[in-house]
Amino acid sequence: MTEDDTRISEIIAAERSRLRAFIRRRVPDASDAEDIVQEVFYELVEANRLLMPIEHVTGWLFRVARNRITDLFRKNERGSFAGAAVEGEDGEMLQIEDLLPSPDAGPEALYARHVLLEEVEFALSELPDEQREVFVAHELEGRSFKELSRESGVSVNTLLSRKRYAVLHLRQRLQSIYDEFMNK
Repeated sequence: MTEDDTRISEIIAAERSRLRAFIRRRVPDASDAEDIVQEVFYELVEANRLLMPIEHVTGWLFRVARNRITDLFRKNERGSFAGAAVEGEDGEMLQIEDLLPSPDAGPEALYARHVLLEEVEFALSELPDEQREVFVAHELEGRSFKELSRESGVSVNTLLSRKRYAVLHLRQRLQSIYDEFMNK
């Protein structure tokens, strides 16, 4: 085994479980998640073979994983927000997909859609697990706090508090992207 092969093997051994957990939180199907893990490590081996310099390997692996997850959602036409709806100001339920630029509206709209979905996914991934789970369950899956409380054994007030902190973080984190798209 060459020195490069040993280094790659060590990176794979060190990062596999973290990378797999990162992907599994975003990809519901276990086989799709495992395929993405394999693709990411394949790209690492290829980058090494092509002598591409990678300064921060861990960051690079997670960036490639995010890109592969986005590709999977785009390919399957069922992003992580598929079927998710939010209540508009007039009480009407709005599908998340309808709030994003149409993928058929040209390359600029497709790019904007990709950037927005990626930013929302990334902002959600920054949340602590408890906050993200409550936010996704309530806002995207439409589940009630009472239902979540029954299932988890956590009080409704605690769930409300977790969601509040999630919303505050998401507002702050996504404000700049919102401002950028609104000023175009």
